Amino acid sequence: MPLARPAAPSDAGRGEPHRVVALVHPPQGPFELGCAAEVFGTRRTGLPAHYDFTVCTEVPGPVRTTAGYDMLVAEGLSALATADTVVIPGWIPQDEPLSPAVREALLGARRNGARLITICSGVFALAQTGLLDGRRATTHWARAAELAARFPRVQVDPGVLYIDHGDVATSAGSAAGVDLCLHLVRSDHGAAHAARIARHMVMPPHREGGQAQYAAPLRADRIDPARAMDQSLAPLLEWVSGRLSEPVSVEDMAGRLRISARTLARRFAEQLGTSPGQWLLGRRIDAARTLLEETELPVEAIALRVGLSSATNLRRRFRQALHTTPAGYRRTFRATGSGG
Repeated sequence: MPLARPAAPSDAGRGEPHRVVALVHPPQGPFELGCAAEVFGTRRTGLPAHYDFTVCTEVPGPVRTTAGYDMLVAEGLSALATADTVVIPGWIPQDEPLSPAVREALLGARRNGARLITICSGVFALAQTGLLDGRRATTHWARAAELAARFPRVQVDPGVLYIDHGDVATSAGSAAGVDLCLHLVRSDHGAAHAARIARHMVMPPHREGGQAQYAAPLRADRIDPARAMDQSLAPLLEWVSGRLSEPVSVEDMAGRLRISARTLARRFAEQLGTSPGQWLLGRRIDAARTLLEETELPVEAIALRVGLSSATNLRRRFRQALHTTPAGYRRTFRATGSGG
């Protein structure tokens, strides 16, 4: 899940909200639309309003939803011409072709510099524009095979929650739309601001793992609750997160659970879709981002606080993960005033 853009396209020096436009299509899934609306469109006391959110459709007026009610959408496709981000929150039925007008509006928005993102089945609409050809994309695990069969030039990855290329991004099934939207807020305005939004939503700012943990649940009669609790990584993750300044190793993590490093690696792969080392590094980098945004601590002190030992190591890890330096990251988010 690559991280992209240290600032939102419309924020640099203009001081105006980033315009997010959701393109809805009947029958529209209200939950998928709600994911984007909750992150980009909800005003929250004490938090700056960095986004302006609106909804459009090809034929303005009542739009049928999958929940059995209609919603009134006043904006037409012309709204996409001024969008900084276009959201396609689902596309039902998946095999319905884009109309020429919708296709041209999406391509026009991209030519104008907008990023295009999809939630769940929305990828089936974006794939029809050709913008995903030769690139990785994801969707709900149950629709991944269909996406790959219909669009063989798209590199379908069914195992992740979202994929962000900077100009286009796709998310997995429904709730993964929240993960993608919060990721974009992190990319636009920093980890601290995204965490505040997530806290208001009573959501984790960064959900661990991929779709594999949801795709094939065991039958209820085969689940041993005591064994499931015993194998849960949650207590370990909480223990490690409170000790990032300490030199915690993978061996320390395995010892905490009284299991071998190999067994620990298997549990991380099964439950989180990553390795213990990569998960730990990600938490250290996230903690460093927050300290860079919210404190004046020097880089050397931050490196020690998050367990990365030295400023040199922090800079190297930061560049590998975020394609920028700690100093550059701090300048970006202090300059945009996004700490709010």
